[in-house]
Amino acid sequence: MENPRPVLSVKNVSMEFPLPLDGSSSLKEYLIKLFTGKNSSRILKALENIWLEVYEGEILGIIGTNGSGKSTLLKIIAGAITPTRGRVVTEEEKIQLLTLGTGFDRELTARENVFLNGALLGYSRSFLKERYPDIVKFAELEGFMEQKVKNFSSGMISRLGFAVAAASEKPGILILDEVLSVGDVFFKEKSTARIQELMKKGRAVLIVSHSTDTILRNCTRAVWIEKGVQKLTGSPQEVCQAYLDYGKKRGEKV
Repeated sequence: MENPRPVLSVKNVSMEFPLPLDGSSSLKEYLIKLFTGKNSSRILKALENIWLEVYEGEILGIIGTNGSGKSTLLKIIAGAITPTRGRVVTEEEKIQLLTLGTGFDRELTARENVFLNGALLGYSRSFLKERYPDIVKFAELEGFMEQKVKNFSSGMISRLGFAVAAASEKPGILILDEVLSVGDVFFKEKSTARIQELMKKGRAVLIVSHSTDTILRNCTRAVWIEKGVQKLTGSPQEVCQAYLDYGKKRGEKV
């Protein structure tokens, strides 16, 4: 795509959280220590000076080990939390964030959750009624839609969540947080094909994972974030290799 337009810009974003060093057994004890100056804390730097852009029709992968700040970054992008420094430039109403079980009420049936989850994503009821058969077919849940979601496996929830989130073909940003790491190989292949369709129609996709297979299989570009620091941005092959080399040096499997 010539001269792609960024649909999301993360500009010098940092996020810090105060962590108490002196544990308090109750809110009263915490407040007493706070007002008497005895409540000491340290600063956790969850993210430091993150810069990235996502373009129309692009599939950007963000990789990193658990606890590296990936989920914190997603919450900032989605507008759920405000960064300590920096800013995010995007149209929040066009962002669809999908994590395992996002927007699902486990006491409701799968059918009811399609309409609940779809409403949270901004879909109209008429749109959901029209696309409902396609959503069920894509999720491979025929015969299960009247069962409560609490009886579903994580793979079934993931398939349903992805099917709802990927139902719309309107331009925007679809963010998938570890969703493609769950499910069998056949559904992963089908999900990859659907993501490719959305990309061709101008949809931007942001995939967050600690799995190199997921990033290599789906993404056109990748960013590696480790312990809140942006280590590398480049091709999926280059970034994933650096990530694997890092894991080998630490003696860990990543």
